[in-house]
Amino acid sequence: MQDGRAPRFALRNRAPAAIQITAEQLLREAQERQESTFRAPKQRVEDFEELHEYRGRKRKEFEERVRRTRGSIKEWTQYANWEASQNEFDRSRSIFERALDVDPRSVQLWLSYTEMELKSRNVQHARNLFDRAVTLLPRVDQLWYKYVYLEELLQNVPGARQVFERWMQWEPDDKAWQAYIKMEERYDELDRASVIYERWIAVRPDPRVWVKWAKFEEERGKLDKAREVFQTALQFFGDEEEQVEKAQAVFNAFAKMETRLKEYERARVIYKFALSRLPRSKSANLYAAYTKFEKQHGTRSIVESTVLGKRRIQYEDEVSQDGRNYDVWFDYVRLEEGALRTLREEGGTKEEEDAAMERVRDVYERAVAHVPPGQEKRHWRRYIFLWLEYALFEEIETKDYDRARQVYRTVLNLVPHKQFTFAKLWIMAARFEIRQLDLMAARKMLGTAIGMCPKESLFKGYIQLEMDLREFDRVRTLYEKYLEYDPTNSAAWIKYAELETALEDFTRAEAIFELGVSQASLSMPEILWKAYIDFEVDEQGDREKTRSLYERLVVLSGHHKVWISYAEFEGSSIPLPRAMREEEEDEDAEPRVVAGDPELARQVFERGYKDLKVKGLKAERAALLESWKAFEQERGSESDVAKVEGMMPIIGRKQHVDKETGQVVEDWELVFADDEREANPRSFKFLQMAHAWKHSQAKKSGGTGILSGFTPATTSVPESTQNDDVRMEDRREQDDSHSDVASSDGE
Repeated sequence: MQDGRAPRFALRNRAPAAIQITAEQLLREAQERQESTFRAPKQRVEDFEELHEYRGRKRKEFEERVRRTRGSIKEWTQYANWEASQNEFDRSRSIFERALDVDPRSVQLWLSYTEMELKSRNVQHARNLFDRAVTLLPRVDQLWYKYVYLEELLQNVPGARQVFERWMQWEPDDKAWQAYIKMEERYDELDRASVIYERWIAVRPDPRVWVKWAKFEEERGKLDKAREVFQTALQFFGDEEEQVEKAQAVFNAFAKMETRLKEYERARVIYKFALSRLPRSKSANLYAAYTKFEKQHGTRSIVESTVLGKRRIQYEDEVSQDGRNYDVWFDYVRLEEGALRTLREEGGTKEEEDAAMERVRDVYERAVAHVPPGQEKRHWRRYIFLWLEYALFEEIETKDYDRARQVYRTVLNLVPHKQFTFAKLWIMAARFEIRQLDLMAARKMLGTAIGMCPKESLFKGYIQLEMDLREFDRVRTLYEKYLEYDPTNSAAWIKYAELETALEDFTRAEAIFELGVSQASLSMPEILWKAYIDFEVDEQGDREKTRSLYERLVVLSGHHKVWISYAEFEGSSIPLPRAMREEEEDEDAEPRVVAGDPELARQVFERGYKDLKVKGLKAERAALLESWKAFEQERGSESDVAKVEGMMPIIGRKQHVDKETGQVVEDWELVFADDEREANPRSFKFLQMAHAWKHSQAKKSGGTGILSGFTPATTSVPESTQNDDVRMEDRREQDDSHSDVASSDGE
């Protein structure tokens, strides 16, 4: 057999074999008989001659690579490390030095160089390298850290200290100073560390540095020294308001240290001294720390008076003057809620928490009692948010779900839904019921809202809720109700079709789009048509259906952008039809497309140009020609581009008498070559010859003076014809002295 198959009569005995082979045995044998994966052979060097040859070959390869990519530090590093692996340290150093000649400021190169020396235990070489590196790059902290680590690893503490001293002369950042101090602390050189802190303060006298120094002195047991540091800091910053504001961290840390030492009167004096020199608006953190201090070490009356007393009095005065100032009620509620959370954080008793909770509820009840006077929605916006905050407080803070449900029901009964409604209120109430696992109540609530006061945001919220629950049949029903309520909403039609597309019900999606575009009036029909066309192109890959949609659209609108989009569609590629895409077996392969037809695109451009020309839309014709020209430059030949350029307009001047003022005014207009040719054929030929003369003059002078839109006459014209044209042009100018066509150059 030519195809390699056995003949039919080859199988004689159809009885089962005596020894049966299972599928498991077949798989095991196939696994055992598989050929091993290819591995590169290992090269073994048998004598010095082969080793010398191998090294020479590798060096030649490396030299060639560094010659080609001289600026690549990676190549130099690999070359040097290979030489080091061959124990050719002199060659490796030479390569590193050559690389440093190329880029002496490469930090990675210095680190690789020193790492090579350390791996080969050449410590003195590594020290010399670090010394060179930090001398050349003193602002690179990584080199200093490596240098110090090397010295400390070798137990050369004086050497590490000497390196740090060199580093500190450059006044590095705070991490370097802290590293120096930590090294002294590791070796119990606390006095030296204190001196370093003093030098650090001299370089960078920030409040946090003062605080670190004082905390260090406190931790090592020198409390008098710590107090002296804080007092020196306060003297340094002074008593001015700006300086005291800057030194708030110092005051706070000083007071906390005295509190830890149980010197409560000292701490209180420090707090009061700072607060007396700062306005309340600039001392919020310091005032909060003072309040916390009083809560811990003061009496209850002092705490209440310092924290809440003044603000409560202020808010009570404001709401007594204007009870419908809802912004003040919001601030008042936040104050009481903050007091409740603070009480919980500090571990207050059950009675204290209940009292604070009742105060919050009392403020909410008093706030919502001030109902807006009118029936205008703008007066109710802030008021409704008070109810929402009230319901969230009962649900989250107090965990009283029945009370939260009652709050939602009360406000829903209060709002005059016949005049206006708030979709956010209905949606939040429904989501509350869902959190309580009462789905039927949530659906009933949103259904009541849609039946009583249908609104776009209500439909969107309900649809999103059912989408989250993956109830797609209910989502379809809601979209149908939504579109019955507002069939002019293009976005709703698009969302409905996108849902069906996501569910891969393309027939329903296409029917929805078709029903949408057939509506008599739409809010934004262009986005619906665009979505329909994109659906047919991207999802269906149906060029004929898309072409029919474009034909319907140009009949309806005739807009120049529609013509441009139509032409670009004909000239561009689109995905395969869905039926052919589903037959594709390889999903990982690049999707195939159907190429466009540039000739059809040109036909569409010509149709659009003629249609706009009939309608007298000059600006739109110019825009279409620009798109056509860009298309031809990308897809067409030079002759096609020249054809479109010959159709481009020029800017002309036209004089006419204003009917209102009676004066002669001059307007600018677009003049197309074909319009001028059809209206005035003789004068157009004369103008064409003038452009040809201008073009020849421009060539002599080296410029390009030809005007776009008018192709210069290249064929010879008989002298008699030229004279007739000139006489006709003179007669035409005498008849219409108020009309003039000029070039875009102003000549």
